[in-house]
Amino acid sequence: MIDILNQPIENIKGIGPNRSKLIESDLGIKSLGDLLFIFPYRYVDKTLVTLIKDVQNKSHVQVVGTLIDKSKVKGGKTTRLKATIRDSSGLMELVWFKSPQWIEDKLVLGKKFLVYGKATRFKGILSISHPELEDYAESKLQARSYEPVYSATEKVNKLGFNNKKRSKIILETLSKINHDDIKENLPDYLRSKLDLIDRIQALRWIHFPPHAAALAQARKRIKFEEVFYFKIRMLYNKQQRKLKYKGEVFSKVGDYFNNYYAHHIPFELTNAQKRVIKEIRADLGSGSQMNRLLQGDVGSGKTMVALLSMLIALDNGYQSVLVAPTEILAQQHYLTISDALKGSSIRTAFLSGSVKGRTRTDILRFLQEGELNILIGTHAVLEDKVNFDNLGLAIVDEQHRFGVLQRSKLWQKGRTLPPHMLVMTATPIPRTLAMTVYGDLDVSVIDELPPGRKPVKTIHKMEKNRSQVIEFMHKQIQEGHQIYIVYPLIDESEKLDLANLQQGYENLLTYFPPPDYKISVVHGRMKPADKDLEMKRFSEGKTHIMVATTVIEVGVNVPNASVMVIENTERFGLSQLHQLRGRVGRGADQSFCILMSSSQLSVNAKSRIKIMVSTTDGFLIAEEDLKLRGPGDIEGTKQSGVQAFRLFDLIEDENMLDTTHDIATLIISRDPQLDQEPNLIIQHNINRLNRGYKDWGRIG
Repeated sequence: MIDILNQPIENIKGIGPNRSKLIESDLGIKSLGDLLFIFPYRYVDKTLVTLIKDVQNKSHVQVVGTLIDKSKVKGGKTTRLKATIRDSSGLMELVWFKSPQWIEDKLVLGKKFLVYGKATRFKGILSISHPELEDYAESKLQARSYEPVYSATEKVNKLGFNNKKRSKIILETLSKINHDDIKENLPDYLRSKLDLIDRIQALRWIHFPPHAAALAQARKRIKFEEVFYFKIRMLYNKQQRKLKYKGEVFSKVGDYFNNYYAHHIPFELTNAQKRVIKEIRADLGSGSQMNRLLQGDVGSGKTMVALLSMLIALDNGYQSVLVAPTEILAQQHYLTISDALKGSSIRTAFLSGSVKGRTRTDILRFLQEGELNILIGTHAVLEDKVNFDNLGLAIVDEQHRFGVLQRSKLWQKGRTLPPHMLVMTATPIPRTLAMTVYGDLDVSVIDELPPGRKPVKTIHKMEKNRSQVIEFMHKQIQEGHQIYIVYPLIDESEKLDLANLQQGYENLLTYFPPPDYKISVVHGRMKPADKDLEMKRFSEGKTHIMVATTVIEVGVNVPNASVMVIENTERFGLSQLHQLRGRVGRGADQSFCILMSSSQLSVNAKSRIKIMVSTTDGFLIAEEDLKLRGPGDIEGTKQSGVQAFRLFDLIEDENMLDTTHDIATLIISRDPQLDQEPNLIIQHNINRLNRGYKDWGRIG
């Protein structure tokens, strides 16, 4: 098996060392296994013959006709070969602009040919340029099937590894291999229950399906295999991790939690918050290390859940740390939490790169001696010099902005066992993505907003309505509110973005002239200190308007800001628009989000704007975003492996995902170690994957 599938393609007859280097660099095909497990992206149906009268313009067709004429036509410096075929319904021209002599010799008048190619109609004449041509008597039309078409590059085609050559090599290889070369990796009981064909048959039919039903069976088998091994491997590894990594047992909920919960929470918790806290409490007392993802829309109350979780840690004698990706967001968490704990004996501290000197020295000392209960900060808390006395809970906010290596540093800061981990995100994650990307975490969702919160009104305005928008902004400022104006960002290194923002700022000065109006400007190319100063001025109410790029997407909480104006809305994705809208609506007053765009909008842009105007439900928006953009474009999924599926489609195959999730969960619950006889084949393949071996069937 290994010898055949790991055979370098340079050893294949007709490829050789020179071609193999280009094929590897352009197509990622290094071995025979790569060649077999990179599938066609479409098929040509060679089972159908179309009458000439039914041929549509610019369509790939197969026709059968008798050759009734051929001639050479001179035009300028070139000569083209032209032939005419006829069937019972009409005539069609065949054209070769560069024709070797053997083509002309093959064109025998009165002979019947099988012709395939892309038909075009010019001045009423139907023709195919450079068609595939076969003698009808020798074509064996009845034995024909769907012919595979593979992704390629012009360089590879020119070098002689075109679709025809590739298909021939794959066909020859598939005729030689057997079940010993392509071993079955699904238990018999599973294939029988789900009516799945065996693995080698699926491989043969995915490349050369004899009919549509065979192709459907091959796709079903391969898709299931992809998502099944993705899912069950994740669940199995999660189970093994729980057995391997014990967690500190937080056995009680004591005075710190109970006193705060009973007397100091300024509002009634939502049912969603209560449910999530119960899930976290169960994890913390289980004896296994908690690894939980907490997702909730902007303003849903994740920080309160984080604080209550820290109080449970403190009740059990453990310290907590909360890490945020930016100083602004970390500072915001610190102010919120320290204000909530004002008057208590709980000691909190803030640590970032800007905290230096004696203050930093004292924080590190108090932390190590156990005098500090809660540390809140940026990446600075991950440094080796930051040591805890007894860290029991680590919370990471906006976790997709931290790398795995950075998060793993928190694991090493526990005294004897790794701390419990709670990762939070305000980016709503579609259910299907959560089941795949975050399948190795337990997921908690806060799916309701605190009572009394007014939904943000979202309005779409075009450039022609600019004067109305300016008038509305004046009115809001007169009423004491503040305004964000956000410009899109293609790339911070591009001058276009800065020029766009700068031009917008200068235009604003004509409508909001100083000294009556004050405007802050924030963009990614500013020094961090200058950026923080501008954000601080705005949050303190010293400026009326903040003109910014998307750097304000996360980390600014200004309850007095009631208007978000988003310029060039068509250049933003749905989730990003929703995140930006979440910057307003944090106070008691009605807030507004104004989506500015040109009048020339693509269908996709119109769809995004329509969704934004119609709903404020972040999870609904995330689902729609997934449908519009696909999983590969959703932030954070590229490094997670979602794009690695070759055939399985997260949107199209959602039902299969649900089925596979249920099957994998049931198998693991009944046989956690996968060591019962029918499941040994699954365990074997998961072990191969975990050792980093290349499994030619595991596409995910």
